[in-house]
Amino acid sequence: MGVAIEFRDLCFATPQGRLLLDSISLSVEEGTTAAILGRSGSGKTTLLRTVNRMVLPTSGEVLLQGKNVTAIDLIKLRRNMGYVIQETGLFPHFTVERNVGLVLEAEGRSRQDCVRRSYELLETVGLNPASFAKRLPHQLSGGQRQRVGLARALAAEPDVLLMDEPFGALDPLTRAEMQNMLRSLLSRLKTTVLLVTHNLDEALYLAHRIILLSEGKLLVCLEPKEFIASHEPLIEAYVRAFHRGWHDASPEIRHPERGV
Repeated sequence: MGVAIEFRDLCFATPQGRLLLDSISLSVEEGTTAAILGRSGSGKTTLLRTVNRMVLPTSGEVLLQGKNVTAIDLIKLRRNMGYVIQETGLFPHFTVERNVGLVLEAEGRSRQDCVRRSYELLETVGLNPASFAKRLPHQLSGGQRQRVGLARALAAEPDVLLMDEPFGALDPLTRAEMQNMLRSLLSRLKTTVLLVTHNLDEALYLAHRIILLSEGKLLVCLEPKEFIASHEPLIEAYVRAFHRGWHDASPEIRHPERGV
């Protein structure tokens, strides 16, 4: 398995001199999902955006399949890379079908091909085209809009998918449904995914490796089992922070079968 994304001694500083990324070096293998964890301001989204050149590093390199991203035509780079954000960024005056097929439309594909691919992807993300293709974004729920955003990101069959807190605004049950759908989808595709999340459960469920940033520095890049077993203080703090109510609940709540 080759390397899809590689960061080499990557640094990024603001004009005011604040170092948001501090000598990050790591690689993400082809066809795997890497989740980026860290406190707010740790550099997660900044690191993600160096891959599609929304952020240009102060120093260091980002390589995509061995090639420096700065050597790739910017339009080609972004069209061949899926990008999913929390609010989806759907065009409100376009139908669901056209939102999904926009990248293909920009590539000059025929109208028939765009519609066919849009309908295919809507089926893939669990939306019946007969019911949803002609709707506008405001006629969808939050979870449905997120499905459309994912379908659009996959339209051109990208090798790399960047996801920045894609499910962060969803209620817990919808979020779990989206995670299940994404995990099932990625198991069938060869897509390399870089996922920014604040949710440890999400990272453990979806990722092959978990990257933890702290104040712009790479703290660890570990497999989920290694991450949970780590005695690194910040990792232990993350683990303790999740399911606190469950762990603190009385035995009757945690084990209802033992109750009266």
